[in-house]
Formats: sequence, C-alpha cells, structure tokens
Amino acid sequence: MDDRTPESHAGRIDRYLIESGLSARKPRVLPLTGDASDRRYFRVLLDDGASIVLALHAGPIDFKTLPFANVADLLQQMRLPVPSILGHSDSDGILALQDLGDVTLQAHLGAATATEHAALYREAVSLIDNLQRHGVELESERFIPYQIAFDIEKLTWELEFFVKHFLLAYRGAQLSDTDRELLAAEWSEIAKELASEPRVLCHRDYHSRNLMWHDSRLYVIDFQDARLGPDTYDLVSLLRDSYVDLTDLEVDDLIAYFLALKKAAPSEAAEFRRRFDLMALQRNLKALGTFGYQTTTRGNPVYIQYIPRTLRYARTNLQKYDRFSRLRELLAAHVEELR
Repeated sequence: MDDRTPESHAGRIDRYLIESGLSARKPRVLPLTGDASDRRYFRVLLDDGASIVLALHAGPIDFKTLPFANVADLLQQMRLPVPSILGHSDSDGILALQDLGDVTLQAHLGAATATEHAALYREAVSLIDNLQRHGVELESERFIPYQIAFDIEKLTWELEFFVKHFLLAYRGAQLSDTDRELLAAEWSEIAKELASEPRVLCHRDYHSRNLMWHDSRLYVIDFQDARLGPDTYDLVSLLRDSYVDLTDLEVDDLIAYFLALKKAAPSEAAEFRRRFDLMALQRNLKALGTFGYQTTTRGNPVYIQYIPRTLRYARTNLQKYDRFSRLRELLAAHVEELR
C-alpha cells in the first residue's frame, strides 16, 4: 500500500495515538491543508480542549538525523519562537508538534490595521536579525545548516529549474541552443556574485505562509531546509513574497529597519539594496520554477494565482539595472509580462 494513501494515514495515526497514550483522551483527527512537500498534516483534538498537530512523512524517518528536528534544536537554542516537538514515531514517519493554530501572517494581514501591519513586519524582520546574529554564535558542525550553503551549484540549479519548469514546461517556450548558452552565461554571473557574498544562517523559505500568528506573536515554521547564504536571502523572501503585496515605501522602510538592527553605516544602504535586488531576482525566478513545477508536474494549479505578482517583481528588477538588459530581452521573448 502507498504510504500516502488515506488508509495508510489512518492506520499510522491510530498506531501513534495508541502508543503515545493519546487514544485514551478521545481524540478527533482532522486533516489540515498541506504544503508543497510530501508531508501531510493532521490536527488531533483531545477531550480536555488541548490539541496537537501530527506531521506525516511519506515513509519512515530517523528522528536523530531528521533535518526538522536538528534545525528545531538549533533555533530553540536561539530562543526563536518555533513549534515544540512533542513526540515522534520513526517507523510510522510521524512528528507530533505544538499546535500553532491556522492563522499565518498572510491570513492575519487581512484583519490587521495599518499600524498592526507595520508592527508585524518589523517583528518578522527582527527575527531575521536574531537568526543571523545567533547563527554566528552557535555555529557547529553538529547542526545541518552549517554543512550546506547557497553555493554556485545550488543557485545555478535553481535558475535552471526556472527554465525547465516555467519557461519550457509551463509557458511552452522553444529555446534555441544560442538562447540556452546566453541564459547559462547570465545564470553563471548571478550565481557567482551571490555565492561570493559573506554567508549567514538562512531559514531559506521565510515568507508570510511560514510565519504563524499564535499567542500574540509570530512563530517560525517550515525551517527544515535552513542553510548558509547571503544576508539578503531571508529578507528578500519576506519582502518580495509571492503571496503578499507590499508597497515600495513599506519595502524601503523595512530594509532601512533591518540595516538599523545590523548597525550598518548609512553609506552601506545603496550597496545593500543592489545586493537585495539581485537576490530578489534569483529567488523570484526560482519561485516561478516552483509554481510551474507544481502546476505541470504535480497537477496542483493553486500556485498559478501567484505567478503575476512574482513576474512583476522580476520585471521590476530586470528593468531597474542595465546589467540585466540582455537577460530581460532573452526572457521577454518568451514571457510577455517581462517586456
């Protein structure tokens, strides 16, 4: 039986509830909306009003080497707000997690006042600063994120992912050999520059859907892919978020706030913004690749609605810098929104 079928989910959950003693608390199990991974999530409501979340992996796990558990340990040592791990079953591939509710930062923004909106984003930016500062202090080979990085190979792979899954598969582009060679040259320049920047600890997917509003504060989730990378990476993820619109003024103010937290000199602002925009272009193109992949390969069209915003971000930076004139011409020949 496929581990991802509903029947196997029910059987695995039942075993966990019995083995953990939770079956005596009259549990009710409710499915939750998943993410773009192979994991599935369920809320377990208990008779005393308490609840937990079960994360079911596609197959068995080894908790001792599980990236989520490893990174959770690191972030908890930093006192970053992350969900507590309450239990696990290696054989059934289950993690029991603190229930943070259903309200993401993205969802909470709809009910927030302008003042609350600004405060939420400042809180989110300050968490990035804390991650980077404590990431230096706690660096150790026992933590997985310090063993992997956004190097040239990874950054280039992500840009090629955009070509394969967005340009070719989703938009049906016909690229000549010359087009491919020219794109490869552009990718090489972008990847080399980003990989050469000093590296800090990065969440890697730090956006409004991976920040939960719980007990009047933000909690960080989906951090298992943390790694080293440019100091602009997580800030770009937050401020050039495919799921949320921020005004140019809001972005400018939050970048200035981040630089103030870093105690950066005023003279550093222009260069930081240039690096921010370069990182944004790379990450937004990679996001388009992900949206194309989810649509064409996984048969999941929900991400199509976020493509226009992400293309707009990419177009803005392609137009802003003369260095991207050839890249813009190459891409615009196949993606009219980039013209």
